[in-house]
Amino acid sequence: MSDPEKHAPADAKSAPRWIGPATEYGPLALFLIAYLLDGLMTATKVVVAATLVAVALSIALTRKVPWMSVVTAAVVAVFGGLTIWLDDEIFIKMKPTIVQVLFAVALLGALALRRLPLKLLMGSGIALPDAAWRALTVRFGLFFLAMAALNEAVWRTQSTDFWVTFKVAGILGLTFLFVMAQIPFISRHSLEREEDASAE
Repeated sequence: MSDPEKHAPADAKSAPRWIGPATEYGPLALFLIAYLLDGLMTATKVVVAATLVAVALSIALTRKVPWMSVVTAAVVAVFGGLTIWLDDEIFIKMKPTIVQVLFAVALLGALALRRLPLKLLMGSGIALPDAAWRALTVRFGLFFLAMAALNEAVWRTQSTDFWVTFKVAGILGLTFLFVMAQIPFISRHSLEREEDASAE
């Protein structure tokens, strides 16, 4: 009898564990290094190239299209390209705003259409009732809007050095804290679902 694993499709193989962190944080790390070495314009060129390479690498290794990464890469390419072409740093500084707004619109817009986008993205690892998924989606949508507003406030009122620090460390740090703050909510409603299932 033939071994079924030998005939499994290539996309069924698990992707290397390093691909996720590398594609998510690699371009950001290169952006910071390039900025420290040669300023914002060089950093913009580096992050555009690194983001496109990271998305292509992710697709090649996982055989899946990471749509959130693709959207981010498209925005980076457009606004980074405008920054380089027009020699105007405003566009790259606006990029986080546009990305955050797009994520918020995608989440809240899907919710308005009675869809549960977070359940599609995270449902395989987290079991929650639909009401909890809706509440969580609203929380994430409002968080992304708040981050967009914060980025606008920072780049319009602070120095470029401060904005780069905010982009590299501030956005990641605040996002991490926000996600950690949702864990009690997720745990509570996950337990409630387990109790309901056991009572049936």
